[in-house]
Amino acid sequence: MAELMKVTVGDCLRKQALKLKDQEAMVYSKLGIRYTYQEFYELTTKVAKGLMAMGIEKGDHIAVWATNVPEWLLLQFGSARAGAVLVTVNTNYQSSELDYLLKQSDAKALFFIEQFRTTSYKDMVDSVKGRLTEFPVLKHFVQLDAESSSYETFSDMLKAGNVVSDEELQRRESSLHCDDVINMQYTSGTTGFPKGVMLTHYNIVNNARQIADSMNLTSADRLCIPVPFFHCFGCVLGTLAAVSVGATMVPIVQFDPQEVLETVQNEKCTGLHGVPTMFIAELNLPDFDSYDLQTLRTGIMAGSPCPIEVMKKVIEKMGMSEITIAYGQTESSPVITQTRTDDPIERRVETVGKKHSQVEAKVVDPITNKEVSPGEQGELCTRGYHVMKGYYKMPEATNEAIDSDGWLHTGDLATVDKEGYFKITGRLKDMIIRGGENVYPREVEEFLYSHPSILDVQVIGVPDKKFGEKVAACIQIKEGHSLSENELKAYCKGKISHFKIPEYYLFLDQYPMTASGKVQKFKLREQAIEALSVIHE
Repeated sequence: MAELMKVTVGDCLRKQALKLKDQEAMVYSKLGIRYTYQEFYELTTKVAKGLMAMGIEKGDHIAVWATNVPEWLLLQFGSARAGAVLVTVNTNYQSSELDYLLKQSDAKALFFIEQFRTTSYKDMVDSVKGRLTEFPVLKHFVQLDAESSSYETFSDMLKAGNVVSDEELQRRESSLHCDDVINMQYTSGTTGFPKGVMLTHYNIVNNARQIADSMNLTSADRLCIPVPFFHCFGCVLGTLAAVSVGATMVPIVQFDPQEVLETVQNEKCTGLHGVPTMFIAELNLPDFDSYDLQTLRTGIMAGSPCPIEVMKKVIEKMGMSEITIAYGQTESSPVITQTRTDDPIERRVETVGKKHSQVEAKVVDPITNKEVSPGEQGELCTRGYHVMKGYYKMPEATNEAIDSDGWLHTGDLATVDKEGYFKITGRLKDMIIRGGENVYPREVEEFLYSHPSILDVQVIGVPDKKFGEKVAACIQIKEGHSLSENELKAYCKGKISHFKIPEYYLFLDQYPMTASGKVQKFKLREQAIEALSVIHE
C-alpha cells in the first residue's frame, strides 16, 4: 500500500527534474516541441516568476480557457509553484457560462486562446473587458497563442518575470502547504449552477500517484493525452499521473483520431487515455490497420460506461493488454475506483474496479444511510485523502455533498460484490453523460425556461450508440404560442455549450406525474425513447 505523500505539485515536479533531468517530460509531436524534465522545470520557474511579477499572490485564482496547448501545461505546474489556484474553464463554454465562472470564482487573471473551432474566445473576452465593473476581482487578460495582441501575451508575462529573483520564488514556494487549495474545477449540480470544486495539492498529487500505480505507469512510459486538460481526466489522470512517476507526457492539442494514432506511432507511446467515443473513432479510421501501435500497453478508458466490444477491440487491435477503467468524480480528485492491469476482461468492462488503496468506499441505502449487503444497489459514498475541501463559497452545497462523518455522497447508484468490485448502476439525480461530458438536466431546463413561449420543460437523456446518451427536451408550450425544433436550436446556439443543446425535442401536453405531483422522469424517458424510436443497444 503506497504511503500518502505530504508534498506540493511543485515538489513532485522538482523531484523528477533532479532524478530524470535529461529524460523527456513533455513532447508535442506535431508542433515539434520537446522538453526534458530539467527544461520543463526551468520553464515552469519562468511561468511562476511571471505570475508573481503580474501581482499574483499565493491563493489568488487564475482562470485558463484553452485547448491542450503547451502553455496550459506550463501554467498548470508554474501556477502551482507560485501558489496560485488554477481555475479550469471548459473549452465549450459560451458567454453566459464564462461570465458566471469569472464572477463566481473570483478569478484575478484570465489566460485564453484566440478561438476554439468556430467560437471566438477573443470576442467574448472583449465583451468581458468592456464590462469590467461587473468583475471586480479580474485584473489581467493574457493571450496564450499570439506574439502580439491587444492583450498581454504569454511571452510578455515570461519576460516580466525576469525581475523576480530565485530567492523570491523560493520564499513563495516554501510558504506553500500540501493542504492548500491549488485547483478549482467547475461542476454542475442539482441547483443548475456550476460549483467550484476546491482540490488541494494533497488531493491531486496522491490521487495521480495511485492512478499511475494502478495502470503500472513508470518513468519508462510515454503517455499520449488526447483528453482535455480542463477535466480531471486530462490534468490529474493525464499530466499529473505522468509527472508523479516521471513518465513522458505526449499531449494532443485538440482530439483528432488520426493525429492520436500518428502520435502513438511516431513517439512510440506506451499509454493512451480516452473516453469510449475517442477509442471508437480511432478504431473506425479507414486506414486503422496501417498504424504501428505495437508499443501500446496501458492507458485509461473513463468518462462514460465502456461497451464490452469496444474494450475487447482496444485490447486485441490496439494491443492495450493492460488498459484500465477508472471511476470517480471531480469532488474526489477524481478517481475512487479503478480496475487493475491484471484484472480479467470481464472485470474490466462489467465493473469499475476496486477502490484505490488509502480510500474508503461503501454502498448505502439512500434513505436510511445504512450500508447494504454485497450485490444490493445503493448510493456509492467515499471518504479519505481524496475528498475535496468543498465547493467554493457554497457551504450549504458542501454540507449536502459531504456528511458530518466526512463521507462524500456521489449521487451515483452502485453495487459492490464480495471481492470488492464496484458496478455503477444508475444515477440518483438523472445526470446525462454525453460522450464523456456531464450534462445536468436542471441547468439546461433553467436556460430553456427563459424562452418566452415555453410553459414547462423537462430534460432527459436518451440512449445513443455513439455518445452513450443524447439530450432530449420534453416541452410544454404556452397557450396561443408556437415553437419549432429549429427555433429552439437557434435559441440555444452560442448561449450554452453545444453538448448541452438538446438533440431531440418532444412537444407534450402533459407529463407523467406521481400522486404528489412530481414529474416521473424515468417514465418520461420511456415515452421519449418510444416516440423517437431510439435504439438502445
